[in-house]
Order: sequence, then C-alpha cells, then structure tokens
Amino acid sequence: MRVSTDVGGTFTDLVYVSNEGEIGFSKSNTTPPNFEEGVLNVLAKSQISLTEIETFIHGTTVIINALTERKGVKTALITTKGFRDVLEIGRGNRPDLFNVRYQKPKPIVPRFLRREVEERLNYKGEVIIPLDKDEIMRIIDDFKREQVEAIAIVFLHSYKNPSHEVEAAKIIQELWPEVSITTSHEMTKEWREYERTNTAAMNSYVKPIASNYINQLEQKLMKQNVKAQKYIMQSNGGTTTFGLAKEAPINMVESGPVAGVFGSAILGEYLGEKNLIAFDVGGTTAKCSLIENGNVKITTDYQIERTEKWAGYPLKVPVVDIVEIGNGGGSIAWIDSVGSLRVGPQSAGAVPGPVAYGKGGEEPTITDANLLTGRLSADRFEHAVDLQKVKDVMTDKVAKPFGIKVEDAALGIIRLANSNMLNALKLISVRKGFDPRDFTMVAFGGGGPLHGTYLAAELGIKKVIVPVASAVFSAWGMLMTDLRSDIIQTYIKRLKNADINEINEMWHLLEQKSMERYIDEGVKREDILFMRYADLRYVGQEHTVKVPMPNGQWDQDTTQQIIESFHYYHKKAYTFNLEEAEVEIVNLHLTTVGKVNRPELKKLESSNDQEAVVEYSRNVYFEEDGWLMTNVFDRSQLRPKMMIQGPAVVEDNMSSVVVYPTQTLEVDLYGNLVIYTGGK
Repeated sequence: MRVSTDVGGTFTDLVYVSNEGEIGFSKSNTTPPNFEEGVLNVLAKSQISLTEIETFIHGTTVIINALTERKGVKTALITTKGFRDVLEIGRGNRPDLFNVRYQKPKPIVPRFLRREVEERLNYKGEVIIPLDKDEIMRIIDDFKREQVEAIAIVFLHSYKNPSHEVEAAKIIQELWPEVSITTSHEMTKEWREYERTNTAAMNSYVKPIASNYINQLEQKLMKQNVKAQKYIMQSNGGTTTFGLAKEAPINMVESGPVAGVFGSAILGEYLGEKNLIAFDVGGTTAKCSLIENGNVKITTDYQIERTEKWAGYPLKVPVVDIVEIGNGGGSIAWIDSVGSLRVGPQSAGAVPGPVAYGKGGEEPTITDANLLTGRLSADRFEHAVDLQKVKDVMTDKVAKPFGIKVEDAALGIIRLANSNMLNALKLISVRKGFDPRDFTMVAFGGGGPLHGTYLAAELGIKKVIVPVASAVFSAWGMLMTDLRSDIIQTYIKRLKNADINEINEMWHLLEQKSMERYIDEGVKREDILFMRYADLRYVGQEHTVKVPMPNGQWDQDTTQQIIESFHYYHKKAYTFNLEEAEVEIVNLHLTTVGKVNRPELKKLESSNDQEAVVEYSRNVYFEEDGWLMTNVFDRSQLRPKMMIQGPAVVEDNMSSVVVYPTQTLEVDLYGNLVIYTGGK
C-alpha cells in the first residue's frame, strides 16, 4: 500500500490506499515540538500493517514553523565585496505606502555575521576578480569563534557561473566539515540579488533543523519496520526523496497545503472538471488556489509573512500560487483596542485548542462558534464536550461586551471568518482576471465543507465538491502526486533576432540535467515528462508573464507563435498588450515530472433506495433565516445518486458539510458530495 501523512498545525492526517484502490484514513493530534511522534501515533491509530507499506509520503509544517517562529540556527552569510547589506536594503516597493511607521523586515542574518570577500563576475558570468581564498579562511576562523551553525554563500551573478560559490564551499567543507552550507546557485538559477540572498540565507537557517527532523522520523520509521521508499512533499506540488529534502529544505516551506491543491486537480481529472478553486480550511489557516484548465499555477515570487502592511520575506523557489490567511478552526476571536471584533491570526492550535476540546482552552474560536450555532455536533467530538463552558466563554469574551445573545456572538465570529476567507478567494480569482462563476469549488480540510457552501454562493460559484475523506484530503493529494522538479534559469534574450540553435541547446542542457537526476532516483526514462515555460516581458518592462512553451526543436516560426501567445497572456493578466513592442525572454522554466503509479479511484455501488435516511434533526442558526430545524445525515450511510435538499448537515467523525436552505446535495459515483448552490 501507499501511505501519506500530513502534519498540520492542529492535526496530523494519514491516508492509505491499497493497490486495489481501497482507501482508508485516520487523524490524530499534532505533537509539537516533536512532530514525528504525531506521525507514529497516527500510524498506530490507523492499525495498518506497517510492513506492507511500499511508498511513504510525508508533508510537514516544520520548515514554515521554524521560519515564522524564528527557531532556526545561528546563520552567517558570505557574499561579494560591496554586497553585505543586500538583505538590509531589500526592496523599495513598500506594501503600505502611507504608513509613516513602516519598518523593513529584519534580516534573518544579523549584520555582524554577514561578511564580504574579494571576488567578482560580470553579468555574462566571466571572472573579473578571482576568489580570495585566504580571506575565506580568515572568515571561517571568525565564524568558528562565533559558534555559527550554518553558512549561506551568495556571490554576484552566480546564477550564470557558480564556479566561485563551488570553490568557496569546497574550502569551507575541508576546513570545517561540521558546518551546514548552502550555495545560492543550488537554490535558484534565477536573477534578483535580494531574493536570491534571502532564499539562500533562509535555507541555511532551517537546514540543520530539517536534517535533524527527517533523520529522527526516518530512524523511528525504521524501528517500526517501515522499509518503504520515503518521499517528502515539496512546495511545487511534487515529491522528492528524504535525502534531497535535507539539502534544500526551503522547498518544503508549503509542503502540506499544496498537496490539497494538486489533489483537487487530480480529482478534477476524474470528474471532468478542469476549472477549479481549491479551498482548504484547517485548524490554523485557510488556503485557496486557482486551477485553470487542469493546470496548477506555480510561482517563484513567493513571500512568507507578507501582509497588507508588511513586506514579508521573498523566497525564489517554485511554490504553488496559493493564498493563505490565519483563519482556521482554532483561530481565536478577540476584541481589539478600539472595540472591534477580530478573528485570527492567533490560533489555539492543538494545545490547548478550542474550548470545546476540553484541554484548557479559554478563548472562543471558530470551532466553538460552529458548535454553538448547531453546525457541528458535540456528539461527533472524540471526547465529551462541556457545552456550558463553551457558552460561558463565548458570553464573557464576545456576547457581553457587545450586549448580544450568545448565538449572535457565535454567528458574528462565523460571518467575520467568512468575510476574511472571501477576500482570500477574491485574491486568487477576481483580482487576477478570473470570473469565479466559471469555476467549481473543491472544499476540504476540517473546516472547508463548513464554510465553502456559503462562500461559493457569495461568489456565484454554482457547484461545490466535498471529496471523500475531505478532512484529510491534503494527505490524499500526496498519494496522487508525482515526483517533480522545477529548474528556472535566467536567460535574457530578445526573441525577434534570437539564436534558435542556442535556445535549443539551453533546453537540451536543462532536460539532460533533470533526466540524469531522475534516472539516479530509479525513475524509468519512459516515465519522465518535460513541460516548458518561459517568463517573458516587453523590452523595457520590469515584471514578466509566464507563458507555456512548446517542447521539441524550435525554429523561426516557433518564436512568432510564442510572441503571439505572450500578447494573449499579457492581455489576460493586465488587460492590455503592445503588439508593436519587442518581446524578450527573461527566464527559461523547465518542469520535470517522474510519473508514479496512481491508484485508480473505485466507483461505489449505487443503492436501490435513493432516499437518504435522516439520522435526526436539530436546530441550526443560519445567517439569513435564524434558527431552522435541520435534518442531519451520516455521511457513511449515503450512496451514489442520493439527493438531499437543504437545509441539511452531513456529518462524519472529522468534518461537517452545511447545506443552506436553497441548496441541493447529490452523491456522485465515487462518494463525493456535490452541492449545487442554486439548487438543482
């Protein structure tokens, strides 16, 4: 069987699938700071035979947690003379233009640990000044005294010629084999000095932590006789080996969330849905991403901690284009200094968790609000819920300050959370020129089905799909993903008079390098696929548009087709194009996929009885209608082609689906729940 585990902020999920296509899943609490313990706990809880695991795939929040909580190691930087303060200078395009108190992000490497060395390449990658090896040795002696644990090496134009970085790394390894080293050309071959420097520094910052975590997980799995091939989910939506993940852990920064996006795309293949909005609400955050024509969007303009008022930290690594906000089931409702109600980004997490968990939580959360409005059932929690305690906390912290009833306080929290989530959904759709009415929503995570049906109706989305095992869908997505790598090489050439032979040679070199790596990992040549893209712009522009490129040999006709294609994509992104302007390539982007054997989804047998059996009825508090007596259904008892008219709640032990009064639910042939927001 294939098994995947996904460590989230509140829960650790597990999904397994046999070679016959039978799916099972389990869920247990996340165990910070020893996250590997939660993985072993959920493996034990699932009761699967560990010796039968052929492939083990893992997604984790360890890297993003270490970055956001500033729990990395003591990191130093070696860079070209004159560029010590690149991290300090950053970019001048402030996100909050009129904020006179704005402060730039504090560099991950303090200034006294940023050192310059005599060396220089020009923009063509030609050596102007050789590397001063003696200076490297003196810097190393100094770093040893400072008890540095990791070093980032970033030299100017190394994306074009990495020889000086390779040379410096070799000297350090010989003199100081214990220290962790990151060279910028191994992280990215894309230009932009600030972004490259920050990426290398952040990879160094978390590299020893990632190595320690992966080693501990691997050792404990071996003790449990798990001898399977082991992979880790990357931010680009593909998997990589444990060994490669330890070298470039920054590629795991969005390890868990992106799996659900790719899972949505794969589910869409089965269901014939090419345009999708993936919507994932977990315990700590809500995430969303747009899939157009079956293609998941990848970007290297990713930033952690970026907000409307804070520039955040750029990472030049391929990441699924995803919007994430601090609103999840455990997000805390609080009143700010001017008396306004806020929800998140602070979260109760796994410990102490929401008040309903009974683990000492004293702050009202979105989960508590859904419980008090009848959207969640106290009977479905793993433990007895002290409903009176939940009401008391909600009353004291929200209802009393506003002079309202407890159910209105709870509904206010839900409305505010929905508003925050709606803004995130607009960022990946309306703000990028896409009409959400042309898309179908896939709602998953513990809270996605609770909030997705309302949000879809607000956006005019006609259909919401709640997949089987929706609460652990990201882990399911990991089982369906292929090996994947992205190589992005800066290559600035005007297309009009470009040397076609040179471009063909560049593509060949990139493909050859990627092919060799995959064959070394045991992938058959016939299972390796290439997808080409290029970042293009009009001459004189600063920013680019990513455009799909044809495979195979290019000729002069190919360049003309690419120019026309760029005009189309530019107009789609920015509402205009410049037909007479020259077009130039900025980056070549090669995606390599190593195909794995995906298990086939099994169609379920339809029931002769097409009438869904009502388990019981209870009052649910709806936004427009107030308290309504609502039928409750057990999801495990539903069969294909069964129909349910709202208002209704469909429950399992891990999540609930809210069907609003005007909506209709239908069970498809795979057991997915399809909700028609305008009825059917």
